[in-house]
Amino acid sequence: MTMMRVVLDANVYISALISSQGHPATIINRWLAGECEVLLSQPIVDEILRVTAYERLQRKYQKIRENRLEFVELIAEQGIWVEPAETVAVVTADESDNRYLECAVAGRARYVVTGDEHLLHVGEYQGITVLSPTAFVTLLETGNA
Repeated sequence: MTMMRVVLDANVYISALISSQGHPATIINRWLAGECEVLLSQPIVDEILRVTAYERLQRKYQKIRENRLEFVELIAEQGIWVEPAETVAVVTADESDNRYLECAVAGRARYVVTGDEHLLHVGEYQGITVLSPTAFVTLLETGNA
């Protein structure tokens, strides 16, 4: 049986970095425990680095200030890197959200997990299901993923 492949939105990583509680942290922990494969592309890692460098987040969250680079290093080491060959223009409200779909298509992911309303609104693209962190954790827990 092949391992389930998933693409996580930057907001999932950042939420997990801020708090060890909640569904984003559960997803990261279950990934690191080997329950799924997480696909990465350079634009995704760039977005995580860009957002966690925001001064307001650095001021508000000590964990981001102190752990962001180590966290990104861990993600980069544990993730499966893909290089998307095609660009998609599915999400028009926030064009950068398309990078997640491109990564998912290139890496043959089953799911994109996000808290982003623009992506959640897509629902499904080329057989890839877009889910909230809550819905994805439910899938993992019920064994239906």
